[in-house]
Amino acid sequence: MAMAFKMATTGMRVTEECTSLFLEMKWKKVHRYIVFKIDENSRKVTVDKVGGAGENYHDLAASLPVDDCRYAVFDFDFVTVDNCRKSKIFFIYWSPEASRIRAKILYATSKAGLRRVLEGIHYELQATDPTEMGFDIIQDRAK
Repeated sequence: MAMAFKMATTGMRVTEECTSLFLEMKWKKVHRYIVFKIDENSRKVTVDKVGGAGENYHDLAASLPVDDCRYAVFDFDFVTVDNCRKSKIFFIYWSPEASRIRAKILYATSKAGLRRVLEGIHYELQATDPTEMGFDIIQDRAK
């Protein structure tokens, strides 16, 4: 049964595929990242790309379009100074300068609703160009 979760602020819906893939990433560690996009015609947040467990942060950054907005979640695994393995999930709101004004507004107003559906996110980044979401920023935030 296909179920969508409605985001109250914009009338957008998050597809069940979005939530199920996020839970697989969070609990089963089968995905390294997920990129989401808004389908303006159906008014749904859908999955745009899924990065396998062997992919990395640079693969995620390369998969984001230079002229359109996206949301992404990234599962960052690291080892602390105490030699403990940890994992933190980052939510990235990608809004490049070259994207349409309408898309920027739509993604900005729908972000909070998607965040509510994706429970377990530790940190959030907002970026308009790749330097604002560099891997060094991820590492610094996770500490």
